[in-house]
This record gives sequence, structure tokens and C-alpha cells, in this order.
Amino acid sequence: MTISALTIAGSDSGGGAGIQADLKTFAAHRVHGLSALAALTAQHTRGVTAVHVPELAFLRAQVEACFDDFDVRVVKLGMLATADVIRTVADLLGAHPDVPVVLDPVMVATSGAKLLADDALDAMRTRLLPRATIATPNLPEAELLLGMRIDSVDAMRGAAQALRASGANAVLLKGGHLLGGNDVVDIFVDDTGLHTITHPRLALEAHGTGCTLASAIAARIALGDTVREACIAASDYVHRALVIGYRPGRSEIVVLDHFGAAQ
Repeated sequence: MTISALTIAGSDSGGGAGIQADLKTFAAHRVHGLSALAALTAQHTRGVTAVHVPELAFLRAQVEACFDDFDVRVVKLGMLATADVIRTVADLLGAHPDVPVVLDPVMVATSGAKLLADDALDAMRTRLLPRATIATPNLPEAELLLGMRIDSVDAMRGAAQALRASGANAVLLKGGHLLGGNDVVDIFVDDTGLHTITHPRLALEAHGTGCTLASAIAARIALGDTVREACIAASDYVHRALVIGYRPGRSEIVVLDHFGAAQ
């Protein structure tokens, strides 16, 4: 049976992030992509203009249909806009405890648009973080989850360990928002300790990097990588996709080239 990966996330009408980016990333890794829409956004490269959350019964129907017919090797979680959606997804995952989960705790879009309701933060902490095989927050998301300021690489190391102590089996804390220096530093932590992943900083603004990174990690896990191997390979993939990215909209925002970056 063909290996499949399931994304439960939000749709991006502009095609650069969300479920659209997830499915392109799965396809680029030759993994069959499944999707359950937890939110729909009216969105382009410049921002989010509207959000619609489907009924919970429909979300459940999508997820159950995927598990009923496909060999789901991994689940990637993205935009889950409300506490009710988060609790519903957690309950659905409870029926499949052996399936790895890649949690991208989407809270704020790169444009600054808020994508998570206020009452959902506690549900994210208590219901999904402990279920995560790996969590992949950026710095603003980690600050919200931990209630602390993260303003240095040393602070990132402490934050990554604190997030893992909160329940996630492993954490990849993304350092792109930490300005200054010629490199972007990400911190990975699992039961083997802390590891640093570094790439040259690119002089551009991009859309969909977090979604693509998490879905690339999920694809690599589905293909048999360890979590650490998956994170290193996915980080390299995203960097390549950024280098050859393109500008489909009227802004200067770059969208990743998901297929061109595949090796």
C-alpha cells in the first residue's frame, strides 16, 4: 500500500502556505498527501483577509475518511483556529496513538495576522503539545506557549528544553525571527540532547516556510527517517526552496519552489 501523510490544517487561497504547501511538499517527496481542512482563509502573499472555520462534524468526517482507507504513516497539524477544533483533533488522534504527529503550532502568520483564538492557547498546550512527536514553533509562537521572551540563541536553547518538558517528544525551535547575524539558527532537542541546525540568512521575505518545513519533516518521517534526520533534511529542503523561490503575487514576498527543491 502506498505511504500516505495526512495534513490537518488551514487552506491558503493564495497557494503558498497551509494545506496547499503541505500537499506540494508531500508530492515533492513522493508521499501521497491527504488533507482535512480545519479552517479556510482568504489569503494572498500580503496577508489574511478572512477566516472561516468549518463545522466540527465535517472535520471529523474528513479525518475518519482518511484513516478508514489509507496507510497514514504520519499526521501534520497546522492552523487549528479554535479551542473546539484543537480538542476535536486531539480526540481524533487519540484513536490512533501509534501514528507520529508533527505539530506546527500556527498562531500568527508571517504577515502578522492572528490565526489562533485567545481561548485556544491553553488547549494547544494541554491537548496537542503532549501528543506531538515533534513540535516546530517559531519564536513568537514559542513565546506565547511559554509566556517568556526569547531574544538570543542561548534563550532559544532554554525555550526548546522548556517546550520539551511541557510534553513534546522533540522540539525544533525555528530562529528565523531572531534578527542579526549572517545565519539562521534553529535549535533541535530530543532525548539525545540539544543540536543546532544553521543555514545562511537569505535577504528576502517569504510565505509558507513554516508549513513547508513541518510537512517536509512529516514526509521524511513517513519515509523512515528518525525525527532528527527528518529535521535536518527538511531544513535543507526549505533552504533550497527559498533560494529558488519565486514571486507570484504583486508583493515582493517569495513563495517556495516546492518541486524544484526536491532531490
